[in-house]
Amino acid sequence: MGFKPPNLLIVDDSTAIRKILVRVLNQTGLPLGQVLEAGDGKEALKQMEGNDVSLVLSDINMPNMDGLELLRTLRASAQWHDLPVVMITTEGSQTRVQEAVDLGATSYVRKPFSADLLRDKLASLLSQ
Repeated sequence: MGFKPPNLLIVDDSTAIRKILVRVLNQTGLPLGQVLEAGDGKEALKQMEGNDVSLVLSDINMPNMDGLELLRTLRASAQWHDLPVVMITTEGSQTRVQEAVDLGATSYVRKPFSADLLRDKLASLLSQ
């Protein structure tokens, strides 16, 4: 059985940001499977039910279910407890980022980010 590239899930309420992330991910040169998208935490959970997701990139501030609530839900689930979750934030406030880390976020990236930064963050996570 050969190497199966990992599927990623991008969770952000901004369609524009999701499109930018997809483009930046493609520029990283990392071997990726499917890149799924969701507009909030509730959509993300639905996407994850039917798909094998290896990594989640999630915004913190979203309507319906924000990134912290999504993270809480994933960490409380036996199935998704160890799934790497990278928070993407524009947060100037360190407290929200710290809250995400306390909840078990694997890493975080601040907007605006470059392809190089994203590649560096994700390469180590995807090679595990």
